[in-house]
Amino acid sequence: MVKTIIIEEHGGAEKFKLVDREVGEPGPGQIRIRHHACGLNFIDVYQRSGLYPMQLPHAMGMEGAGVVEAVGEGVTHLKVGDRAAYASMPPGAYCEARVMPAAQVCPLPDAISFEQGAAMMLKGMTVEYLFHRTTPIAKGDFVLFHAAAGGVGLLACQWAKSEGIRLIGTAGTDEKCQLALEHGAEFCINYRNADWVSTVRELTGGKGVHVVMDAVGKDTFDGSLDCLRPLGMMISFGNASGPVPPFNIGALGPKGSLKITRPTLFTHIADHATCQAMAAHLFEKVVSGAVEITIEQRFPLAQVADAHRALEGRQTTGQTVITVG
Repeated sequence: MVKTIIIEEHGGAEKFKLVDREVGEPGPGQIRIRHHACGLNFIDVYQRSGLYPMQLPHAMGMEGAGVVEAVGEGVTHLKVGDRAAYASMPPGAYCEARVMPAAQVCPLPDAISFEQGAAMMLKGMTVEYLFHRTTPIAKGDFVLFHAAAGGVGLLACQWAKSEGIRLIGTAGTDEKCQLALEHGAEFCINYRNADWVSTVRELTGGKGVHVVMDAVGKDTFDGSLDCLRPLGMMISFGNASGPVPPFNIGALGPKGSLKITRPTLFTHIADHATCQAMAAHLFEKVVSGAVEITIEQRFPLAQVADAHRALEGRQTTGQTVITVG
């Protein structure tokens, strides 16, 4: 029996329950992993609230790191005793141990701690696909990134700098803007005291950015389109302020024949080989020092509700982990 966080109905953070569950043995294509830490992500909030509905009751959490305890038939890339990390469907990472599909679980290099592994997989592979698998981005191109001091944002700042991409961030305080700058953003705009659309235009000589990466959603969508240069790409990959309402796709023509996409990480990592390649690229960035994974907040498993409240209240910066054991 292991401690596991579940929800029995959608709603606020108070809906979490800590229960004892039997783990069992892995079947074909599965492993059992004993967690050392789990990640915290906005997708967890969307699933808990019901924005992304789930069949209930259901265990929660999309990301974790630990040691492989058992391996099912047909699993060849992992063995008992391996250090491993993952971001993967189905939810269930908020627990001491679990049985899960092995295909998206990745061997974790010794140079990366369990906490770093738990904090980096979902956000780091998201940054990997944003910069390498969504639209061509060349050295010297401008990218606008909202919530630049958040978990994904600070990784994106570092990733962009490592590849000579000119990242313009937005954040809600001067302190968060400074943090984004320290992590590699070329510019960062405090959206609470500046017209960020006009500022982006000024910073790009009136041309606009090549790409917008927007996980905020409803509050920034229209302005993000206005920041793009002709033929620019809008990547809407999250809904932190709420889902983007319906809009007239015809507006993209007069604004400069703009392009728009709404990708998800789980489409990219559904293929085992692609998932492992994305993780290897991420691990390379971290081990080389180009991207640093710093844990800013820690919450024990029993305090997952507090972690969610902090995340939703925009009280976190960088990476947050749920500690296990």
